[in-house]
Amino acid sequence: MARTRATGGGPGARKTSTKKRSFWALLRKWLVRLVLLAIVLPPLLTVIYSVVPPVSTLMIGRYAQLLWVDRQWVPLERISPNLVKSVITSEDSGFCENDGVEWDALQDQVEALSEGERPRGASTITMQTAKNLFLWGDRSYVRKALELPLALMLDAILTKRRVLEIYLNIAEWGEGVFGAEAAAQAWFGKPAKDLTRVEAARLATALPNPLARNPANPSSGHRRLASTNLARVQSAGPIFGCVLDK
Repeated sequence: MARTRATGGGPGARKTSTKKRSFWALLRKWLVRLVLLAIVLPPLLTVIYSVVPPVSTLMIGRYAQLLWVDRQWVPLERISPNLVKSVITSEDSGFCENDGVEWDALQDQVEALSEGERPRGASTITMQTAKNLFLWGDRSYVRKALELPLALMLDAILTKRRVLEIYLNIAEWGEGVFGAEAAAQAWFGKPAKDLTRVEAARLATALPNPLARNPANPSSGHRRLASTNLARVQSAGPIFGCVLDK
């Protein structure tokens, strides 16, 4: 009588199956570790950044590519109040009052998106700081969604002064130019503490498109934006109290 040959149940098959299970178990373990790291790392870094000058992900990317980076960290006290006022007025007039997110503006943008219109961003200074510290530069809904919890975290851990101080020291103001001090030196040949109202307005209104707008030699459109910023700063009222004494 002929023997029936067994299939799939020999020692070789069992060994292969064990290896597969071990591989997927190891993969799951590392995925869990990566998720936990992604959850724990931002708060840990934020606590460190409360006392240590951070660098942005864009700066890290340039360092990795051996590209030139000019960033000279200075405390908020050595940045002109003119620039503080112009940036808050231009980027986030509710900075001192919000919790890192402007919920009404965000809702307006969600409604605009649902109606087929192009959303305009609704980013606060804290959200932009979160993006610069922890995320990537390309626009996407995934990145925008990640900005929200990170901004809330920054606002909960850091003071308003520290958030603004970090933002003004990591914001991009030209190819390889990061922070107010480097920008003031590069565009106007002076320290950030000596920026005039006009110079500050030109720097602030360059932020949405820093690689295309030249604060030292602004286009006519850029000049109009700066003039509008100056007028808004003059009529802004008490919106700078969380970062300026007067």
